[in-house]
This record gives sequence, structure tokens and C-alpha cells, in this order.
Amino acid sequence: MGDVVDILLAVSFWVAAVRIATPLIFGTLGELICERAGVLNLGIEGIFTVGAMSGWMAVYQGMGLWGGVLVAVGVGMGFGLIHAGFTVGLGVSQHVTGIGITLLASSAAYFTYRTVLPDVTSPPRIEPFEPIAIPLLSDIPLIGPALFHQTALTYLAFVSVIVTAWVLYRTPLGLAVRAVGENPAAAEAQGISVVAVRTGAVAVGSGFMALGGAFLTMSAFNAFFFEMVGGRGWICIALVVFASWQPAKALLGAFLFGAFDAFQVRLQQSIGAAIPYQVFLMLPYLLSILALILVSRRAAYPRALMVPYRKGER
Repeated sequence: MGDVVDILLAVSFWVAAVRIATPLIFGTLGELICERAGVLNLGIEGIFTVGAMSGWMAVYQGMGLWGGVLVAVGVGMGFGLIHAGFTVGLGVSQHVTGIGITLLASSAAYFTYRTVLPDVTSPPRIEPFEPIAIPLLSDIPLIGPALFHQTALTYLAFVSVIVTAWVLYRTPLGLAVRAVGENPAAAEAQGISVVAVRTGAVAVGSGFMALGGAFLTMSAFNAFFFEMVGGRGWICIALVVFASWQPAKALLGAFLFGAFDAFQVRLQQSIGAAIPYQVFLMLPYLLSILALILVSRRAAYPRALMVPYRKGER
């Protein structure tokens, strides 16, 4: 019990929890935007991967860090437009298309890496974003270093939650996104282009997903290596349900998973070989599944989610 208390009171634990949560915040926001518009985007895992590779590769080839971020977002949006073209424009199965996008984006990332760097045996390094301490706020005990001594992309994640919530609930654009996700026929009757809104939502959401991947190679680490995404995209899909499609709850869900993951690493180090390490690796996922079960029963999902819309049909 003492070990658990020591872990929870350690500044390094909370700093790590926020760092682990950051890519999940981006990915969950991206998936939330897509699903709010009525489109399930199972391409998130692949978009994470291609975003991680493209942003890192751009910086490695001489571009600045923010230039690399823009490249990652642009590439992610490109794959989002492909997904939207099939699912929104043609009405193809969102499940099948999403899995196809994941395979396509992941393969494109690995192919590009091997083509540009054919003889590399170990991943080349770049200079990543450095943590920025916000004066006064970073001096607050425990909370300060965790929230106010992070990299620029983590601060961008916090701002993105606020902006996304404001757009969804306080602007005509957000109302249009929610309308096409709930009742596209009624939205079309009010002069809203369902195809345009859904396509734009999927593109923007995919840009957020790629930004989550870029965080891994340009902030959390300083290199790209295969399998580094490690299922984070699938976790984001579950976190959207946990959050009941609300940005603020998405932030909470990402923090919870980040804390679970940081906790299992430290608990594993504390206990040692007394328990197989696989048990610790399962811990954050088991706790997330439990939280998902408890919350999802009350979740109100967008009624037109995964329902293709064809103008004139009811």
C-alpha cells in the first residue's frame, strides 16, 4: 500500500500521465468529430502511424518542427478525404473502408520509410519539442510540473479540447456537424450539405489523429520506429464512447488511461518479478474496459452514426 501512495504522490508519475494522455487527446478528439458527423473512422490506427512517420520525416529532411506538424496534419487530412470519399460520397461500409485506410496508411508509412532510408539499421534522431515551463503556474506543487511544464504540443492538445467544445456547441458550424450526425435528412432540408459537412468533419478529425501520431515522434520520442503507435488508435475509439461524444469527457478519459498506463509501469518496477509483467501491461486496458462498461450504458450516441445518407432517401 505504501508503494501505491508513493507512486501517486510522485511528480514524475503525473508528468508521465499527462505525456501519455496527449496523443490520446488528439486521437479521441479526431474520432469524436468524425462520429459527431455520423462517420465511424476505423482508419485512426493507420492515420496515427502515417502522421508519426510523415511529421518526423519532414523534420529529418530539414523542415522545422512546426513545419513537420503541418505536414503530418496535411497527410492525415488526405487520408481522411479518401475515407470520406468512399463512406460519404459512395456510401460504402464505414467498417470495411476504415480497416482499409488503416492498412493503406500503415503500409504507406512503412514503405516511405524504407524507400527514403533503405540502409538504416537504427532509427535516426531529430531534435524534438522541448518542455516549456509556464512561469508561476509550473511552481504549483504536484499539479504545476504535470500540467504547466510540458511541450508545446501538449498545450495545443489542451487548447484543442476547448476550441472543439466551443465550435461544436456554440457555433453554427458545430450545430451543422451535430445535425448531420443526428438527422441528416432534416439537416439537408434546412439547406445544409450533408456530404460537405461530413467530408469536412472527417478530414479535420483525421488531421487531429495524425497530430497525435506526430506527438509520438516529435515530442514524446525523437525517432520513428515500427509499431510505435501500439494500438492507441483503437483506445481512442473506446474513449469516444467513454466520453459520450463530449470533448470535456474525452479529456478526462485520456487522462485516466494515461494515469493507468503510467501507474502500471511504476508498479511493475516496484514489485519486480513477483508478478508476471504481462499482468501489469494488461492493467490499463482492463481498467479502461471496466470504465467503458460502466459509462457506455448511459451514452447517447449520434443516431445517424454509420448510416450512409443519400439525398432524397428516407
